[in-house]
Amino acid sequence: MSAANQALSIADLAVIARRRLPPGVYGYVSGGSEDQSSLRANRDAFDGWRFQTHPLVDVSRRELGVTLFGTRYAAPLGISPMGVTAICGFDGDVAMARAAREANLPFVLSAASTTPLERVAEAYPGMWYQAYVPARTEVIGPLLDRVAGAGIGVLVVTADVPIASARENELRNGFSLPLRLSTKLVWGGLTHPRWMAETFARTLLRQGVPHFENFTAQRGGPIIAAARGDHRAGRAALSWKEIAWIRERWAGKLVVKGVLRAADAQLAQSIGVDGIFISNHGGRQLDGAVASLDALPAIAAAAPGLTLLLDGGVRRGTDIIKAVSLGAHAAFVGRPAMYGLAAGGQAGVAHALALLRRELDVDLALLGCPDVARLGPAYLCRAHRPVPMQAQGTDILTQATREAS
Repeated sequence: MSAANQALSIADLAVIARRRLPPGVYGYVSGGSEDQSSLRANRDAFDGWRFQTHPLVDVSRRELGVTLFGTRYAAPLGISPMGVTAICGFDGDVAMARAAREANLPFVLSAASTTPLERVAEAYPGMWYQAYVPARTEVIGPLLDRVAGAGIGVLVVTADVPIASARENELRNGFSLPLRLSTKLVWGGLTHPRWMAETFARTLLRQGVPHFENFTAQRGGPIIAAARGDHRAGRAALSWKEIAWIRERWAGKLVVKGVLRAADAQLAQSIGVDGIFISNHGGRQLDGAVASLDALPAIAAAAPGLTLLLDGGVRRGTDIIKAVSLGAHAAFVGRPAMYGLAAGGQAGVAHALALLRRELDVDLALLGCPDVARLGPAYLCRAHRPVPMQAQGTDILTQATREAS
């Protein structure tokens, strides 16, 4: 049995990943921006809720499945977009996609990926694609044509990265994107020979220097140099005007990622967006931003009928239950999948997803809820302000909405 398969939790996988990855690479995966307060807040938000169990309910059969954008998935769980996964495991984008497909869970390919999206779509025809786009329709249009041509039906447009954030922990470790050789980065690789052989050298020998493949309709530059045309140029000017333009042009499902305010969720819904990711980018952008889970109740109350996806801090099956109970249709993970990839390649990603799904199944039974579709605020109370058992779930949601407003 591999080390990854012996992991009993996502935390165990993180320990294995930290041991196997060079410090700079692990820091890139696990860290956040500036003081990393938003990174910590995402976890603290889940700890702010406690369960109110419903005993003596028949839970001999549990239903975990959910329908998102017309597709039935095995659980309200998915993989969020993550850039340059190839630095954590060989052919990382494809490994992630295949693991998600075998588990029948959604997978979002990042624009900052190093495998052509067409090849990843062959591995998982039902995958989603996440775009970083500038405020230039002459760039966006050809990209939409390329994505549609690959048979991708769900487009996720990230809205919370107008410019790059300050990630001091990465700089201290000698890590940056595009990759720049530094003493710390080189030494980190040399002191991790397994990573050097199985990830770094294997990638160079079999695929050459990775390129940013999917920012635009054309292939980008290598990850060791600035992307051709500078893919970041013009992103600071992106506005709802361009989102509305994309909505008119894009025939598939459209999701906006990086929404934390109820008013913005309502605006997205008025434009015709099909769903949103409630996300602070895993604490990797504006430090001090509200935790995703804390923003959820107010958004759920303000935008009924809009598909709500949450990421940021999800590490346990209980986290998924809390997110769904507060109004999310599914919870997505980023770092847990990367930890699995570093720990054991595709099998490690599959193990990470299986751990979360198994916990979700067990936790539903212990909670007294046989179907994720029945989850709601009646199963929760605030950790610091217990609500009497006879209180209605709607009262709890109203309280949480007021606190988040």
